[in-house]
Amino acid sequence: MKTLAAVLVELNKPLTLLELEIPPLAPGQVLVEVAYSGVCHTQVGEARGRRGADKFLPHCLGHEGTGIVRECSVGVTRVKPGQRVILSWINASGLDVPGTQYRHDGRPVNAGGVTTFQSLSVVSENRLTPLPDALPLREASLIGCAVPTGFGVVFNSAQPRPGQGIAIFGAGGIGLCAVAAAHLVGCWPIVAVDIRANKLQLAKQLGASHTVDASSADPVAAVMQLCPGGIDFSVECAGRPALMKQAFACVRSQGGTAIIVGNAPFGERLDLDPRDFNQGKRLLGTWGGDNVPDRDYPRYCRLMSAGRLNLSLLLTKEYELAEINQALDDLEQGLAFRPLIRINPS
Repeated sequence: MKTLAAVLVELNKPLTLLELEIPPLAPGQVLVEVAYSGVCHTQVGEARGRRGADKFLPHCLGHEGTGIVRECSVGVTRVKPGQRVILSWINASGLDVPGTQYRHDGRPVNAGGVTTFQSLSVVSENRLTPLPDALPLREASLIGCAVPTGFGVVFNSAQPRPGQGIAIFGAGGIGLCAVAAAHLVGCWPIVAVDIRANKLQLAKQLGASHTVDASSADPVAAVMQLCPGGIDFSVECAGRPALMKQAFACVRSQGGTAIIVGNAPFGERLDLDPRDFNQGKRLLGTWGGDNVPDRDYPRYCRLMSAGRLNLSLLLTKEYELAEINQALDDLEQGLAFRPLIRINPS
C-alpha cells in the first residue's frame, strides 16, 4: 500500500510530493485516510530551517487534521475502522508509539507520531480523538492544533474571570481562536494586535473589542491607554521575542500575566528587566494551551455543535495537496488565516 505525501527533503527548499510505501502497522498504530489538514506556522518554521538542525530529514509534516480510520493494529482501543477522527500533535490517552518510517525508492522517509500532509497516514493511537458524526470534517480539522492552543491558552492557562482584560499579540489562526475564547469567557477589553488589516478585521468579527495596528502604533502604549496601569492578561502568538517583550510590558503589576504561545526561531533570545518580576508580573509558557484532549476536545466539539465556535471564518482558502508550498507561502505572508489542505474530502 502506498500514500502520496508532501515531504521535507531539504531545509529551505520546497516540499516534494512523493509516493511512499506504507509499512506494516506496529502495535498501537492506526492507519488513517486524511480528509483535511490545517497548516501551522510550525511547519513553516520547520521547512525554512528556523527550528535548528534537522536530523530526521527527509520526513513528513503536518500535525492537525481530520480523517477516517482505515485500519487498527494490535492494542488499539481508542478508535475503530470506519470512525471519523481528529488528528492532533497533543497527546491524548491511548498507546504512545514512536514515529513510523515510510520508504521511497528503497530509502527511508521518517515521520513522527502524527503527520497529515499525506493521503494515508500511520498515526499513534494517542494522537487521535473520535469526532462526533454531526460535525463536519472540514471545520473540525482545526481542533487538532489551532483551536486547542488558542482556546486552551485562555480556558486552561490564563483562566480569566468575566470582565478581566486580555491583549492578544498576533492574530493568526491561534491568536484568532484565543480572541474567540476570550469573547466566550466575557473578557473586557479584548485587544487584538497585528500588522495586517485583514487579520484585525476578522479579530473584530470574532469578538475583539479593540484592535491595534502595530505597524503604525505602539501596542504597549495603546493597551496602557485602554487599561491604565496595565491589562490583566496578554498572550503572544506570533513567536517573536520583540512581541513577547511587549506582551510582558503591557500587563499590570501585582498579578498581571503574560503567556507565551509562539515558537521563536531557533537561537533567538528574550531580554527582560528582572525588576518587573519584583513588581509581581508573571510570565508563563504553555504546551499547546495546556490541553487534556480527552477532557477538552469534546468541549470544543460541543461549542461547535452549539454554534458558539464558528471555524469557517478562519478557513477562507483551500488548497490541494499539490499546492502545499503555495499554502506555506501564503501563511507566511499573511495571505491566509489558516490554510486548509483538501486531501480526501467526503
